[in-house]
Amino acid sequence: QLQASGGGLVQTGGSLRLPCAASGLTLEHYAIGWFRQAPGKEREGVSCISSSDSSTYDAESVKGRFTISRDNAKNTVYLQMDSLKPEDTAVYYCAAGLGGSPGLYGSSWCLHGMDYWGQGTEVTVSS
Repeated sequence: QLQASGGGLVQTGGSLRLPCAASGLTLEHYAIGWFRQAPGKEREGVSCISSSDSSTYDAESVKGRFTISRDNAKNTVYLQMDSLKPEDTAVYYCAAGLGGSPGLYGSSWCLHGMDYWGQGTEVTVSS
């Protein structure tokens, strides 16, 4: 079971760190992805980290502002969000899986093939 937390209300330019904690699942064995869904919009893959070498991928919309990382000792994956913008407002979800095919998905392969999903945490960025 996955649980995302750490959401809240923050002003433009502020920061939040979202932990994704697991029970009954060892996260270091899985690719972990962070996704978000804003009201009226489709779910969007934000960032992901591989299980093998902890290589990461960030969507263009968050590149340079968001950082995904692992703490295997705590069985937790984090999404550090800096320089937040109003368009980052959404419910954020973490997910775990084996990932998709790099040949098919390229560098975003770790956003695909997710088998386990957590409940989301809401992030609101005020202007």
